[in-house]
Parts: sequence; C-alpha cells; structure tokens
Amino acid sequence: MTAFGSVFMPEMVLTEFNGDKWSEPQLVPSDSISMHPGAHVLHYASTCFEGLKAFRHSDGSVKIFRMDCNIARFKQSSELLALPPIDGEQTRAMIIQAVERFADQAPEVPGSLYIRPTHIGTEPAIGKAAGPSSTSYQYVLISPVGDYFSGGADSTLRLLLEEDGMRCAPHMGRIKSGGNYASALLPTLNAKRDLNVDQILFCPNGDVQETGAANFLLIDGNTLITKALDESFLHGVTRNSILTIARDLGMTVEERDLSVAELLERSRNPNCEAALSGTAAVLAPVGTLLHNGQEYQVGNGKAGPTTAKLRQTLNDIQWGLAEDTHGWLTCI
Repeated sequence: MTAFGSVFMPEMVLTEFNGDKWSEPQLVPSDSISMHPGAHVLHYASTCFEGLKAFRHSDGSVKIFRMDCNIARFKQSSELLALPPIDGEQTRAMIIQAVERFADQAPEVPGSLYIRPTHIGTEPAIGKAAGPSSTSYQYVLISPVGDYFSGGADSTLRLLLEEDGMRCAPHMGRIKSGGNYASALLPTLNAKRDLNVDQILFCPNGDVQETGAANFLLIDGNTLITKALDESFLHGVTRNSILTIARDLGMTVEERDLSVAELLERSRNPNCEAALSGTAAVLAPVGTLLHNGQEYQVGNGKAGPTTAKLRQTLNDIQWGLAEDTHGWLTCI
C-alpha cells in the first residue's frame, strides 16, 4: 500500500525571491529543484510549510478547505524564521494554479488532493548561522491521497505522556517548520519501539501540550478542553475548525491549561474521550495513556461517539454534504 503523502503530481508551482522581488510563478517539474550545497536551508533549517486539502464534490467541483487560514499561518512562519516576506495573494494564486492543474485527478472522497506550500532559504552562505537567507524558493506541491484511516477510523491510539521533554523550543512552537518535527522524531521512534505507543504527548512540567504532529483534545461529556493558544505549540487549523464546530453543536469549549493530573483524573470518566487533531486524520481517537509505566484507559478505551460526530460534521462540510456556514471552502 502506498504511504500517505508519498505520491506527487508531476508538476508544481514555483517562484524565487532574488533578494529584491519574487519571480513570476511557473509550473515546473516536481521531481527536483536546483540548489547550492551551501544553501541556508540545508545548514540552518530556514524552512516552513503548510498542509491543506482540496476535495472533489459530487457535482464535480473541487474546493479547497480553509486556504486563507493556512496562508496566514504560512506568512507568520516565514516572518518568525526571518525568511523573505511572502506575498499572501501570490501564494493564494499559486495554490489555486496548482490545484487547477490537477483538479481532474482529484480522488473521490474520502480521498483528496493534499497541498503542500513550502518556503526555503536558498542563499549559499554557511557563515550566516546568525543571519537570515536573503534569497528563497517558494513552491506548492500536490499529492493525491486516500483515506488516512486505512486501518479503520474506530481504532484508537496509545499515547505516552512525557513530562520531562518538549516537542521543540517554547518560542518556536507556533511555527510550522521542519526543525520542530525533527526534534520530536527520535523520542517518538524510541517510544514506539520500547513502549508500543503511537505518539508522545508532550507535557513539559505537567502541562499537556501536543504530540509531534497533532493537537490534543479532551472531551468530557459536553465539554471539550484543549490548551489555550500560546507560542509553545502549533495553532492547528483543524483544531480551530473542530472547536468552532463543537460550539455550533452546543458544546462547552474550554481553551486553558490542562495538567497531566487532571487529564488522568478525567480519563476515568466512562464518557470521557480524547483525540488528536490534524489535517491528515481530522480527528484520531485516543484510547490509552501511558504515564510513569502505568496504563490509563480513556473512558471505555474505544473510539467515542462525540469524536466521531465532530469528525463526521467537519468531513461533511469538506465533502459538500453539509452547508458551509463559515465560508471555509474556496471553489477553484
């Protein structure tokens, strides 16, 4: 089976910042880019990216989900990494151009076109460890993907609660940068190997934050609890969408600090649910927490009905099966 996100359309849209201005975006082959081995990105990790999806609706149209929100975060990541400032309107046009090029190949739902805008520093300058890249590439890749839940959406995840480590440096958390994912990779691989868990839920000093690639949500009855936005973790677009839908459904949403102690206490509630939110999986249910060598079942340990309802409600909007009351879809 082909791994999610490992197949790419043969062309991408690329523009180059030459130190003064951006070039006209062009469709180019997506199998390679030309870059000096001393490029800033290869030595000092001057890179950020986004992940969003376009869906084929039953009427044949293809619509992009929450593009403007992803572009705003893309601009923010570029600014916080001191990369050349991007033009949001140009990025928007590039995304639309890339999706239009391959719209006729968009899979039927639950599949989609996964869209990956990327920004990398290209200046050949190995002496600029404390300086920004004056030049950069910005490009948009398209990957046709199937259903993320190949093993079934009702399967649940096992999470290790890690109170000593952090996913990334606290001031870098809200940047969608490759370095943040890299810093969580080895601890996660070790935990998978040694403890048979799926992910690490980073909880520095007992403060429940996020996993290496997803935001964490706790559902206790009609209340949804998740950490309030700050600089320490990624401001997920799916997280924001789920919180909005939860409020629409009459749930109480609490964005606040959540301690490990409270999480473990609430998880004993038979109606308690937990989930990870992200673009690929939307909401992935959590069934087990591992803390200090002891396992804690979340609720009944199975995928919960509220998690399923929230995920399906969001999918219905994305797939054109429910009204888009928030204006989240862009028709190309």
